[in-house]
Amino acid sequence: MRLGVLDVGSNTVHLLVVDAHPGARPLPAHSHKAELRLAQLLDGNGAIGPDGVEKLVGVVKDALQAAEDKGVEDLLPFATSAVREASNADDVLARVQAETGVELQVLTGAEEARLTFLAARRWFGWSAGKLLVLDIGGGSLEVGYGIDEEPDAAVSLPLGAGRLTAGWLPGDPPSADDIRALRRHVRAEIARTVGEFSRFGAPDHVVATSKTFKQLARIAGAARSADGLYVQRELKRNSLETWVPRLAAMSTAQRSALPGVSEGRANQLVAGALVAEAAMDLFEVESVEVCPWALREGVILRRLDHMGSA
Repeated sequence: MRLGVLDVGSNTVHLLVVDAHPGARPLPAHSHKAELRLAQLLDGNGAIGPDGVEKLVGVVKDALQAAEDKGVEDLLPFATSAVREASNADDVLARVQAETGVELQVLTGAEEARLTFLAARRWFGWSAGKLLVLDIGGGSLEVGYGIDEEPDAAVSLPLGAGRLTAGWLPGDPPSADDIRALRRHVRAEIARTVGEFSRFGAPDHVVATSKTFKQLARIAGAARSADGLYVQRELKRNSLETWVPRLAAMSTAQRSALPGVSEGRANQLVAGALVAEAAMDLFEVESVEVCPWALREGVILRRLDHMGSA
């Protein structure tokens, strides 16, 4: 059957259409994206303003039309941290449902971490052993650890690249003082959670998902997206440590000229790099392997599991 996942994230609204059957690998059929940057549209009270809600409704309508055009039988719509944490979340969800018919399921941070972990586990398989999975979104950082398909530990921290850029790095390029302050904040937040994971022992394999990690790996020399899904892509901590000060000294325009860095994400790359570096350092990780699957695929896999057991 043809499934669609509608992901209302902190940076983008992304419709992923796949051909999927229980027990089979989901095959991508279509992708439809719109950059909305909800994490940066919050007002002083933490609410998504009228313009933001209007844009969200319009983008959801466009995604619905794209899903219909591609023959989607079952749509799985969900929202993550930007909507989850908005002070007017209930009003936003009600407006979206009233005007589009779409009932967005708001995932908790822990659910995001668990579903992303499931996707990574299915991609790498049981032979990967104990997995540590890191995911940097626009609004939050998710960390999952475990040996099964359900992680033994999973946390979500408010350390997304878009959120941190909007709140901590106003300059272009950002000032050295702002970089230092954000670095301290990020490391203190992550350090609080390390103990929850270290008691399980060292992971056998460390995996990173998300656009941030993909872009950082690419500028550090990993293969291009055009080289295919099955090419191994790694990001080494020593390469990242070399790149962080270089990225911090660049303007957004200079960063967007780097290989693999999209213009829309270039302004968030410094914050994302600081989070990636801190996570790898504090979890004592020398390198991560970039996983092509993440939260959207996790949602699809969970849905297929339920279909298979029905």
